[in-house]
Amino acid sequence: MTQEMPRPPFDPELAAVLPTLDGGVPVGMTADQLPHYRSLPFPTIEEQIADRPVRCTHHTIPGYGGVAIEVSVLAHVDHDIPGVGIYHLHGGGMVMGDRFAAAGPLIDWVLKHDAVAVTVEYRLAPEHPDPVPVEDCYAGLRWMAANADALRFAPDRVIMFGGSGGGGLAAGTALLARDRNGPPLLGLLLQCPMIDDRNETVSSRQYDGTGVWDRTSNLTAWTAVLGDRRGTADVSPYAAAARATDLSGLPPTFIDVGAAEVFRDEDVAFASSIWASGGDAELHVWGGAFHGFHDLAPQSALAKACVTARESWLERLLNRPTP
Repeated sequence: MTQEMPRPPFDPELAAVLPTLDGGVPVGMTADQLPHYRSLPFPTIEEQIADRPVRCTHHTIPGYGGVAIEVSVLAHVDHDIPGVGIYHLHGGGMVMGDRFAAAGPLIDWVLKHDAVAVTVEYRLAPEHPDPVPVEDCYAGLRWMAANADALRFAPDRVIMFGGSGGGGLAAGTALLARDRNGPPLLGLLLQCPMIDDRNETVSSRQYDGTGVWDRTSNLTAWTAVLGDRRGTADVSPYAAAARATDLSGLPPTFIDVGAAEVFRDEDVAFASSIWASGGDAELHVWGGAFHGFHDLAPQSALAKACVTARESWLERLLNRPTP
């Protein structure tokens, strides 16, 4: 009998949640199962806003290749004084989800910081493989920056936010903005980002058939994004940011990840590479946490600690003296 690879255990509180997620989160996802996961219901943006004083408006903009894509803008109904702008790239492994998936933090920041949040409907793989998703995201960032006056936010106070697949796209978009002299970023907020197509780390092998977004699901998604290029030398750092050899010039970056998930080691390495390039990064690795725990088990002690750390970083960033 082959001995199972040792792996860090799940936090007991989170382990108790896993059985309730069966069938609702990708574990062992193959390409033929993608329609099932795409069809799972999520709260609408109206349901997420509820009766709070937040306005949501929709715009059609040119994406990669001039193809029309959608963005939505969230702001306080009484917003007037330009302040922070939040650019959001949703999660879903670059193969599922929409721009309103897990939009709760955007609504909270609109109310807490009077932020203006823009969330983009980038096109998904496999129907739209690389470079379409990341180039759509960059097009959305450029549109946001060009419309700062009309949207009433300060163009030098934009923070890009993404989790999971959206975190990978946020990292790639930040590299595009750096290399193309694109819109400046005040900060980069990455929650459990998906950034390495090679799947060669220890953590990428420890979690298969268990947890949330396991090795098989990750391989399926990366194959959808990159096709036969997955794992080869022919992959751009804009598609998979772990491929970048120079991470200098990035804005202050927040990274967090679970210790009990596939993305642990690639995210730790990404933070280390930022430091090695002389950059500013804050890293949190949450012991016993599976992928997306802060959204899937928001009442858990770990999720509350995670959100507290994220909000602390954001507040410190927003209160930094202007150079």
